[in-house]
Amino acid sequence: MNDSATPEEAASAAAAQNKVALIDAYRFDDKGNATRLSWDQINGPFDGEGFTWIHLQGTAQDTKIFLSERSGLPKLVSDALLAAETRPRTTSFDEGLMVNIRGVNMNPGENREDMVSLRLWCENNRVISVRRRPLMAVNDVREAIRRKRPPHSVAALLIMLAEGMTARMGNIIVELEERVDDLEDVIVEMQSQELRLELSAVRREAIRLRRFIGPNREAIQRLVDDPADWIDQRDRMHLREIVDKITRYIEELDAARERAAVVQDELSSRLAERLNNNTYVLSVIAAIFLPLGLLTGLLGINVGGIPGAENKTAFWAVTVGLVFVGVCEYWFLRRLKWI
Repeated sequence: MNDSATPEEAASAAAAQNKVALIDAYRFDDKGNATRLSWDQINGPFDGEGFTWIHLQGTAQDTKIFLSERSGLPKLVSDALLAAETRPRTTSFDEGLMVNIRGVNMNPGENREDMVSLRLWCENNRVISVRRRPLMAVNDVREAIRRKRPPHSVAALLIMLAEGMTARMGNIIVELEERVDDLEDVIVEMQSQELRLELSAVRREAIRLRRFIGPNREAIQRLVDDPADWIDQRDRMHLREIVDKITRYIEELDAARERAAVVQDELSSRLAERLNNNTYVLSVIAAIFLPLGLLTGLLGINVGGIPGAENKTAFWAVTVGLVFVGVCEYWFLRRLKWI
């Protein structure tokens, strides 16, 4: 491990290898101060104003024990936070909210459209987040804490996480649009096989991103339509802005996918036109040489009585005659406007 890594980064790297359950934990007081907590401290009671954020590695055994036995969460909630597969959603409980959202996979060596899930349990004074793979939006919040700009409430933390995940979606969608622009520019120059592969990759990525971004919008819209008591009007406005931004991203994804389909149709049309032209040329050549082939075949049969067999100039006479027949055929086809 890199010696220059921060304690938070070191904990995150260890958690990614299932060595520890706790990635990060902070206690935020009502004065805007953030205090980092240890594993022993998150298992104890909390006094005073403010709220606590506990960020856990979902695949660690200690996480399962903590959520099931020590967190005080309903079994349905703890099971949902630990589930291997989940989809974006927001579910209200008497004790709080369970929020599942997905972000673009920015981890090295992995596909971006293989989106990363973040599971959140939000109460009035506590947030428990569970991840199975690293998520850059969480690092953004930790960086804000290091810069003395921590979230001031549970809703503010939720908004920071949602904004961080949404912002990276925007960057990926802009890149997709630029790739479609480039494909439109090089449709003539690029080899057809290379272009088809690139178009397929763009459409596949757009479809996969659209598949998960849509439920993300629904999950955050639920927070706007049916907010908890600790989500005030200003927080709802921020969440509504995130919903509007995701809606715009969905529209841009749909537009990129449709543009890629149009480019693919244009490519198919060009390929079909090229094939038709080649077939046409071959048909014309065959039409010209078919009578010539018939004549040479008749003169080449191995039977007696072939005209000119004893004449030394017969070969050249036949050659000139074949050229003349070919020219006449070409003139005839031109007159019929077949060529």
